[in-house]
Amino acid sequence: MPGKVLIITYYWPPSGGAGVQRWLKFVKYLRLYGWEPVVYTPENPEPPAFDVSLFKDIPEGLTVIKQPIWEPYRFYRKVIGAGKNERINAGFLSEKKAPGLAQKFSIWLRGNFFIPDARKFWIKPSIKFLTEYLKYHPVDAIISTGPPHSMHMIALGVKKNTGLPWLADFRDPWTHIDFYDQLMLSSFADRVHHKMEQQVIHAADKLVTVSSSWETDFKQLGAHNTAVITNGFDPDDFPESTVQKPDNFILTHIGSLNKDRNPEFLWKVIGELVRSNELLKSQLHIRFIGKTDISVFESLERNQLLDFTEKIEYVPHDTALKLSSESAVLLLLINNTPNVMGIIPGKVFEYLASHRPILCIGPPDGDSASIVKEANAGPIVDFNDEDSIRNAILDLFSKYLTEDAYTDRHSIDKYSRKNLTKDIAELLNEMMINKKKK
Repeated sequence: MPGKVLIITYYWPPSGGAGVQRWLKFVKYLRLYGWEPVVYTPENPEPPAFDVSLFKDIPEGLTVIKQPIWEPYRFYRKVIGAGKNERINAGFLSEKKAPGLAQKFSIWLRGNFFIPDARKFWIKPSIKFLTEYLKYHPVDAIISTGPPHSMHMIALGVKKNTGLPWLADFRDPWTHIDFYDQLMLSSFADRVHHKMEQQVIHAADKLVTVSSSWETDFKQLGAHNTAVITNGFDPDDFPESTVQKPDNFILTHIGSLNKDRNPEFLWKVIGELVRSNELLKSQLHIRFIGKTDISVFESLERNQLLDFTEKIEYVPHDTALKLSSESAVLLLLINNTPNVMGIIPGKVFEYLASHRPILCIGPPDGDSASIVKEANAGPIVDFNDEDSIRNAILDLFSKYLTEDAYTDRHSIDKYSRKNLTKDIAELLNEMMINKKKK
């Protein structure tokens, strides 16, 4: 039954960052379950980072189809005063200064004219190219993964032209994404976004997302045949080794950290503890790896913590994992936004695989908290709960002082990329069975 599947994705090596990991790893393991992946991706994308270390995960002999894409980022850089080679951050993250009028204007343009996103100009050429390509290189199913949701619009066009079974994978929501209300949309633009979203969720044969809460949201929007397949970790990225106690009480956050994830109350409490606890002061080290919003450093400065802070720019994925394993505590900071319950940052699974304590800040009944709790991986503290965060920090510091390693963790095998790829393959098999019934 299994066969070939076309995967439409904007993010692919040498692109780096969280967006590339999910489907790179699925592609790595799909052949184990009888499916031969074929990847369609831009020839000249504008990713937030590059990471050539990810090439090692691309299976030998994989067919990767690349077509040129035009994106309006040259104009965007002029509007916001960015340099010609400066990378554009995803979401709403400003590393240098608070957004000015030019940046706010660019956000308004983005939301109202580039619908569904800045890759919209790739939709029609891609539909035309793929429709013709598939006549001579047939596949059995198609997959699109977004954001950017232009990938879903490409798949929608290919589906209409070919009738192929289609799985739409939402790594993040569309109109329910955390920054949707910050796009300054006109009523017309809002209607267009919702119309496109409805077209995708009703035309897709299977809709996949990464958390139970987001699946519920999609069902309320009218989606059918939904499934949850979380992100995960690849055991190949975590060779067996003895977990060593780090030399300092290092609190590490890996990945993008925008304003909505900045836990002001955490820095306030740590600042108070440093001023009253000389031992903690002598051991504390706060480390940020990746894009970090300027608001975070402003909070740290207010709480006299900049001297304890280290900022590391984007590093290759394997380096980031090594740095996480050398930490005393890994910070899992959930966006304090309306869709908070379903947010599961992809990093949580690699945090789990690193066997370091996790400090999760977010709703105790949210989907991220459930995963941390199930794995017995560390404390969970609600937003602005200063008493609980104080107790959590002191308890983690006490364990750091008295224990050599943190390895007491319940099984997380179900989150391995290989097992999750099996789930994807089963959905593809199900779509093929349903096609034969029609």
